[in-house]
Amino acid sequence: MDFEPSAVAADYTQRMRAFLDEAVLPAEAVYDAFRTERRGTPQEWDLPPVVEELKKQARDRGLWNLFLPSLSGLSNLEYAQVAEVSGWSPVIAPEAINCQAPDTGNMETLHLFGTPEQKAEWLEPLLAGEIRSAFAMTEPDVASSDATNVQTTIRRDGDDYVISGRKWWISGSADDRCRIFIVMGKTDPGAATHRQQSMVLVPRDTPGLTITRHLPTFGYQDQHGHSELHFDDVRVPVTNLLGEEGGGFAIAQARLGPGRIHHCMRLIGMAERAIDLMVKRAQSRVAFGRPLADQGVVREQIAQSRIEVEQARLLVYKTAWLIDRFGAKGAATEIAAIKVVTPRIACDVIDRAIQIHGGAGMSDDTPLAYFYVWARALRLADGPDEVHLRTVARQELGRHGST
Repeated sequence: MDFEPSAVAADYTQRMRAFLDEAVLPAEAVYDAFRTERRGTPQEWDLPPVVEELKKQARDRGLWNLFLPSLSGLSNLEYAQVAEVSGWSPVIAPEAINCQAPDTGNMETLHLFGTPEQKAEWLEPLLAGEIRSAFAMTEPDVASSDATNVQTTIRRDGDDYVISGRKWWISGSADDRCRIFIVMGKTDPGAATHRQQSMVLVPRDTPGLTITRHLPTFGYQDQHGHSELHFDDVRVPVTNLLGEEGGGFAIAQARLGPGRIHHCMRLIGMAERAIDLMVKRAQSRVAFGRPLADQGVVREQIAQSRIEVEQARLLVYKTAWLIDRFGAKGAATEIAAIKVVTPRIACDVIDRAIQIHGGAGMSDDTPLAYFYVWARALRLADGPDEVHLRTVARQELGRHGST
């Protein structure tokens, strides 16, 4: 395995770093001020105009849709190095380059399974950054870590599907630009376990679809929201089926593999920024007559953070390398492993940075408090740690003749 950046990856990474330093990081204060003014009002989920300005700059710099190999020409390994830089500003930078979750996973899904008509109606405006989307699988009444549990029903009625059920933690739904939902539900409860589910496309304005509330994450509401949805006999044409009936579980697996590694790539960037902030704080803050950087306990925290981030990055690179050569199925164990390792390490590193900042680390004066919320949530999003540990254990036991 050779993780030396290719000339293409080095060029994109250098341009992404310049974009981050020159445009994105200075825009964070503008973004936050816009959202602060609207917090607690019906306009809380309005998009700060600075994001559209950044999107235009990103296009001008050739930094657009880099996550999709068929468009960008970047391998997963090459993209990992660019995505890490975007993780330094995980709310603004990914959207600025049209590489934000959940849209990347949805765009890949439409690219792989959408009909020409579906691609023209939904994929093209997503790739252009004109609209946003959501992926509606998780439900409040069942353990959605097992996707076969979903209880939402998708019933065929002539030339329509009729959808009934509840979903929650549907990321991006609060943003009015979210125009399309990919909804997973059961079309045939009597079929084999992994052939009961299907996916359909549901436009936001479809009658019977209600967004009932926006769920805070550890008390924090982000601009895009994580919402609870109710489907009350929502009717869409059968042409809105994604793929084939009974193919929903397979589509979910195809979608979540790349999505998980993209999260991990960005988490490495978040952890790197936490280390950067940690070191600067330790060098500038004086306690007991000397800089914190001279305190042995602080040096140990810095060293431990550096070691852990390097380990996580190498495992992410290995996983990206395997996906490039063998696809997501060929890297299933590694995808599960990085989904456990990277959020845990990011949480630990960010927590040390908060500790070294003292009270400032808990405030909004630094991005650390929000980083911790984001990293901790990713121990649950796209499958909890326990599910991924189960996958790794099953593979390991299989090598020794048991399951």
